[in-house]
Amino acid sequence: MNIEKRVLGLNKLSDYIKEFLTKNSEDHNENDVEFQQILKKCEIENPWFTLDNQKYALKQWSELLTQEKINDWLSNYSPSKTSKKVGLILAGNIPLVGWHDVISVILSNHIPLIKLSSKDRLMIPFLLKKWREFSEETIDFEFVERLENFDAVIATGSNNTARYLEYYFKNHLSIIRKNRTSVAVLKGDETEEELKLLAQDIFQYFGLGCRNVTRVFIPDDFVIDRLFESFLDFKEIINHNKYANNYDYNRAVYLLNQDKFWDNNFVMLKEDDKLFSPLSVINFSRYSSLDEVKDFIAENEENIQCIVAKDGLGIESIQFGEAQNPGLNTYADNVDTMKFLEVI
Repeated sequence: MNIEKRVLGLNKLSDYIKEFLTKNSEDHNENDVEFQQILKKCEIENPWFTLDNQKYALKQWSELLTQEKINDWLSNYSPSKTSKKVGLILAGNIPLVGWHDVISVILSNHIPLIKLSSKDRLMIPFLLKKWREFSEETIDFEFVERLENFDAVIATGSNNTARYLEYYFKNHLSIIRKNRTSVAVLKGDETEEELKLLAQDIFQYFGLGCRNVTRVFIPDDFVIDRLFESFLDFKEIINHNKYANNYDYNRAVYLLNQDKFWDNNFVMLKEDDKLFSPLSVINFSRYSSLDEVKDFIAENEENIQCIVAKDGLGIESIQFGEAQNPGLNTYADNVDTMKFLEVI
């Protein structure tokens, strides 16, 4: 394996994506046609993958896949001397959610056997093809419907699916990921801009990612209207048919059950201790002491992907607006994929 060529190929892929995204549609040339078609087909096959959401994901990856950032990431690891076959069962809840696993396996000098999600089956093959072209060397990978003859596996699924996968792969080296979600902790003195960034952490990708905030902790004296005001930039989300169906359904259930909730006609706030909330609903709870919040986080650590908060709360967290911008060294379920791939 020529790691330098592969890194350079990813850097060229990054430049290619950036150039494509910065062009106006009328400026696209014949080399961009396939890329355009892939984006459109992805949205047709999976309406959650709007053009805006796909472009957001592509933009984030284009900013990560620079030569400097990749080399800095890889400097903490050693590629395997012997290539092994690593089965990848990818999720499809948000665009390109499985891309990190794919590049991790290839840059570790292994061969990914990729079982694509039916919800995201076009973009990853396209990017892999481009990466191989830009690298000017052979990059081995396979797309499979069923995993066979593999040395290790990395799989992502729901909690129910994960139980099946854990049993099925019990005799193999594996990383099995389950459902997770994210939370936000407000101190009470957040600026309008910070709350708008929190709205992005909630609504980006319609709230379908494990890094989307579904539970918010607010101080006892926090005025709930401040949250609704910060959400207004995302009011057009209700015009998306599938999101609107979820909103209408959940609102009807709450009304029938005579549950108390706050509504602004495109998202609902519900005072609820549950970590996970239905799509179009944000659970919140009030706290009088941060110790209550810290205890909840400790008790639910295995189900929390990330915590969004200001500095100074004594809670390990990321800044508002950064939930959907993880770095190359940020791993799903906080399990270091590259370390795993070093030892298989």
